[in-house]
Amino acid sequence: MPTLDIVLLDEDQCQELDAFLMERIYEFNAKATGYFDGRLLGASIRNDTGEVIAGFSGYTWGGCAEISHLWVDEQSRGQGLGKSLLQVAETEAIRRGCAQVVLTTHSFQSPEFYEYLGYASRFAIEGQPKGYSNIVFVKVLIGENAT
Repeated sequence: MPTLDIVLLDEDQCQELDAFLMERIYEFNAKATGYFDGRLLGASIRNDTGEVIAGFSGYTWGGCAEISHLWVDEQSRGQGLGKSLLQVAETEAIRRGCAQVVLTTHSFQSPEFYEYLGYASRFAIEGQPKGYSNIVFVKVLIGENAT
């Protein structure tokens, strides 16, 4: 086997590579499962000056929605923006035929917010990051256990 050079990338190169890898992995996963319905999912809320003050991003694929990121500007928290964003995500997920939403949050990112909105903690990865945990939440949207 020939010797191959492995090159660490800068931030911009990492972002380009991440997009490339996501496409390749989606292609493989779609072929393996027969689900070719993957679509990005996202929404934002802007203030009067056009700045994004809240938003979410994720995707739907194979009957499941995943919220990758949900953020509300610190000054805008407590006004129901996060709840509204998740409701929009869930409604669109149902429209796309998804039976559940999956998301992760860290133990310091207010996991009780997701529990309040009907998400069930499935498991936690301790030490991610050190001293905290990363918690996987699921909310069933369609089926006998839907809320």
